[in-house]
Amino acid sequence: MSRKPYIREISKTNWFFSQPRYMRYMAREVTCIFILVYTILLIFALKNLAQGPEAYAGFLEALNSPLGILFNLAALVAAVYHSTSWFNVTPQAMPIQRGEEFVPGHIIVGAHYGGWAVISLIMLFLGV
Repeated sequence: MSRKPYIREISKTNWFFSQPRYMRYMAREVTCIFILVYTILLIFALKNLAQGPEAYAGFLEALNSPLGILFNLAALVAAVYHSTSWFNVTPQAMPIQRGEEFVPGHIIVGAHYGGWAVISLIMLFLGV
């Protein structure tokens, strides 16, 4: 008696539209593209800096264009979303056990946000 098992049809291209949780996951994954492009942009900045002041000034002028400013804003929004979404899932991805009990998730998330705030303040004061 061989019966054909039921196999649920799942679309290969838009499966993540079925639940908001999947949408948030895919949004976090898409933000990686912006972070990759921004990293490549920083590598080009270092290359132009090594070529001399004129090349670097030209690079900075290109960044001051409306397209450059728009990309930097989009990369900032993507980086903030990526960071906050990962901070919020950290207790599930990295549960910390202390003795027989686990550290509450809000403490782990708060520690990440606190560290982010401290590092941001240090960078703000060093950059000024």
